[in-house]
Amino acid sequence: MAQSNWKVGLPLTLVTIFMWATLPIALKGLLGHISPGTATWYRFAGAALLAGLYYGQARALNLRPLFSRILLPFTLLAVIGLLVNYLAYASGLNYITPGAAQMVIQLAPLLLLISSVLWLGESFSLRQWGGVALVVIGLLLFFNQRLEELTSGAGGDYLLGLGYILIAAVTWAVYGFFQKKILSRATPQDLLVVIYIAGTLCFLPMADPMKVSHLGWLEWALLAFLTANTLIAYGAFSKALANWEASSVSATLSLVPVITLLLSTLISSIWPDYIAVEPLNWISWAGAVAVVAGSAFAAISSGRHPSKPLGSDKKNR
Repeated sequence: MAQSNWKVGLPLTLVTIFMWATLPIALKGLLGHISPGTATWYRFAGAALLAGLYYGQARALNLRPLFSRILLPFTLLAVIGLLVNYLAYASGLNYITPGAAQMVIQLAPLLLLISSVLWLGESFSLRQWGGVALVVIGLLLFFNQRLEELTSGAGGDYLLGLGYILIAAVTWAVYGFFQKKILSRATPQDLLVVIYIAGTLCFLPMADPMKVSHLGWLEWALLAFLTANTLIAYGAFSKALANWEASSVSATLSLVPVITLLLSTLISSIWPDYIAVEPLNWISWAGAVAVVAGSAFAAISSGRHPSKPLGSDKKNR
């Protein structure tokens, strides 16, 4: 078993936090100029090209196990899960703020934990269930100023956006669940390269690649950042899991929505026309803190079965 090395795992987790916290802010700014399908296609196409060049040159890929008779069904489900996650998340950002999207997407790791308990037989302590309850309460507090609007049916577009983000959360949990079943026989980068290639092919029919010819320098910068984000975030995330306990990585990543809220508020105060921010009162901020705390509690196991880094049962290549 690989030893836990927080001096490597923590910086990689912080890179992942920055990438995931800034992603919806950058994506929201780009979606005013191109469609979610086009943005998603460019993210996958760029990531496929860069990952293919990097891993191909290093001869670090072995895709054959993913298409074996045993793993192929899991590979297909993991690919479909992450493809739908990307498109649903981008579509949801058309209707809601980055901060709201990041709060709701916190349900994704919780759904993965619960599915692992139900179908993989993993243990789940009372404290972790308390964390799940705290996340739900925190979400209700966070959206306290919109509850009447949402329950009355008046917030049609906003409700649609929340629905898309919920789909994104569920499908990310599907991806994570089947990735767990794959990792005993294949590496995370093998699966991600297959996903990047599949996304490039699947999203091409709904994309308008020539639309970017009308973009300004800022939009081009955002598109380049989002492409790099796709590659760097998941690369850092996988490496962090290989060097640090999965529970520690997950608990630290729970800070992502608060970082997004703070950055959104800061950017909006400096540049009001760039993105809209979620209306927040002290109850909303208390809800955000509850979501973060609940996510952290849910991620940390009881300690009776020490968590090992994901993928630590096989050699890193």
